Amino acid sequence: MNDQQSYYETMYILRPDIAEDEVTNHIDKYNKLLEEFGGTILDSQMRGKRRLAYQIAKHREGIYVQLSHQGDGQHIFKIEKAMRLSEDVIRYMTVKQEGPLPTPRPSNKSTSQSENKDNPEAKVESKEKKPVASADTSTPGKDDAKTKENEES
Repeated sequence: MNDQQSYYETMYILRPDIAEDEVTNHIDKYNKLLEEFGGTILDSQMRGKRRLAYQIAKHREGIYVQLSHQGDGQHIFKIEKAMRLSEDVIRYMTVKQEGPLPTPRPSNKSTSQSENKDNPEAKVESKEKKPVASADTSTPGKDDAKTKENEES
């Protein structure tokens, strides 16, 4: 009867000026801390660098990381305390979710690279200019004869 389970999603924003390998170190660090405190990681994704809605600690951009996890709720206080004490985390927020559990997705970088290796035409296709739809404001059917004449010439 209870198909929906509760889980938590923590979104945290890292400083934009830290190196990429440090970002993965932070993600691994918080994933390990979560497991140590009794939580179960369902999915962890780096969402990339994005522009912030407003300036936070003199930063206009941030590196977003989304972490879906399950547990008794006591682990949240401990992981948020670790984020609060870190100078590299500029914002964090945990929300309780109801619904089907998220399925882990492969990271965006490995997926896009493997797709491009398998299909080399994908890059060429995206570079080609695509036809732009004309802004024809005439009513349909009224000027069909004129359109056909223009296409033939």
